Amino acid sequence: MSAPAAAAASAVLDFDDILAEIGEFGRFQRRNYLLICLPVLFAAANSLSYVFTAGSPTYRCYVPECDKVEDADYGADWVSIAVPGSWSKRGQFTPSICERFVANGSHFASTSEPWRSWPLDQCSSANFTAETERCHQFVYGSSERTIVQQWGMHCQENLWKLAFVGTVHFAGLVVGTALSGYLADRYGRKHIFLFCIVFMALTGVAQALSWDYISFLVFALLNAVGTSGIYPLAFIIGVEMVGPRKREMSSIVLNYFYAVGEALLGLSVFLPDWRQLQLALSLPPLICVAYFWLVPESVRWLLARNRREQAGVIIRRAAKVNRRDISVELMASFKQQELEAEASPETDVEGGQDVRKDDKIWLAIKEVAGSPILMGRYAILLLTWAVNAIVYYGLSLNATSLSGNKYLNFALVCLVEIPGYSLAWLFLRRFGRRMALSGSLLLCSITCVASGFVTLGADWLVVTLFLVGKLGITSSFAVIYTFTAEMMPTVIRSGGVGVMSTFARFGAMLAPFVPLLASYYDPLPLLLFGSLSLVAGLISLLLPETFNQKLPDTVEEAIALGK
Repeated sequence: MSAPAAAAASAVLDFDDILAEIGEFGRFQRRNYLLICLPVLFAAANSLSYVFTAGSPTYRCYVPECDKVEDADYGADWVSIAVPGSWSKRGQFTPSICERFVANGSHFASTSEPWRSWPLDQCSSANFTAETERCHQFVYGSSERTIVQQWGMHCQENLWKLAFVGTVHFAGLVVGTALSGYLADRYGRKHIFLFCIVFMALTGVAQALSWDYISFLVFALLNAVGTSGIYPLAFIIGVEMVGPRKREMSSIVLNYFYAVGEALLGLSVFLPDWRQLQLALSLPPLICVAYFWLVPESVRWLLARNRREQAGVIIRRAAKVNRRDISVELMASFKQQELEAEASPETDVEGGQDVRKDDKIWLAIKEVAGSPILMGRYAILLLTWAVNAIVYYGLSLNATSLSGNKYLNFALVCLVEIPGYSLAWLFLRRFGRRMALSGSLLLCSITCVASGFVTLGADWLVVTLFLVGKLGITSSFAVIYTFTAEMMPTVIRSGGVGVMSTFARFGAMLAPFVPLLASYYDPLPLLLFGSLSLVAGLISLLLPETFNQKLPDTVEEAIALGK
């Protein structure tokens, strides 16, 4: 084949051009897109299950002088005189978890059951001294059962163990996100995606069967490793299967599934036992083993690996399902390039060319490292990812104004992300990637700073500003996934998004410590979130626009973006 002919064939094999023939989002893509979205529901729920399985239930000391032996009431009227605690501005009493007032001996000397003679069966302040003592029996405010009751991790000295579960979880996310991205670039999106789903399910079941705290931590770490790869790989598969005009849709709708998956944890009110909850989240994903036969490999990845024969089979199947005809020129170019691939020493052949695959990835990484333009862009992205993680998780930890049923509140805080993702979708389509990212961050910045100055003001105003800030940072998180994927060359796209997401997890590890700044100045955490969002929002304007541009397959094409 002559050079012009080869170039023409290569041009025809650009997957965006192929999609123009077989359909950018036809029945074939819609079916497979729905299939990859379903595991995201369970990945989202597993990623936050520790909030309930390792959460601290509401409890106080059991007071035998006042509590009934059976059916003790956590919120009895006399609790404030028998147990130390604190009063809220609304007059609500919160008892101490592991201390009670010492009983006044003189009032209990006449009978072994003196409280039965008290008026209306109520305790009196005269029956207790001002001294406190530790207790070892507890009354719970609900039927919720977590690892606290399972392994006796009550009281202040054990709170760090519960918090450490979150630290271990994030450590697993860091390892899993980076590892799954690299493996997906090397072995294919589909296989690693399926492995992560099954690994998440099996380790989740093992976590539910844990026999002590250490085994629970080990399986929580492994579960996070598996969970962390599902959303990024589903995102990559979704973006790579659709045309340029459908990319933002594929990423945003996936986020809808993630938000609903998080909110499903609110239904744990019906599964108050932590073992039952973990099993309910872990067993259903095992059905996804059938995806091995149902979900195809990413065509873009196959073309980047010179596996044109496999890519051709999937493209012909997609055209058939979409009821579209493939042109004779496209089929001829496929046949010609299949023959060229068989004769080429660079062809990736199963069993003997694995080193070549690594060479392609490392060559692309070296080219990226040698490009000041790309290194500058990716440095901005790294900073923006970290800010997104700190602010996103930090706002969730600072949502103390949202009082009431914790299950309902948790579900609402998760579901409020759906309007945020919708806002991202609108911004992406109307203003492009760059302005959508910057605008979302600036919206979050303004509301965080404003809420910092009205911390002591009306509760409804604090809640409103908090929700608007959460909308802004949620929108930013959705946009940055799409934006990052569109700036990465195909051969390292999955790994590149994985690196960014991994770096964000390090930022998330800092989020739990930010609320401690309130001890120095009450609005400081929110002012810090606002300042970080402002900086990230401004520097993101230096990134190139990628809206309606073809995904870069090579490093050269990635460098040329925006020119």
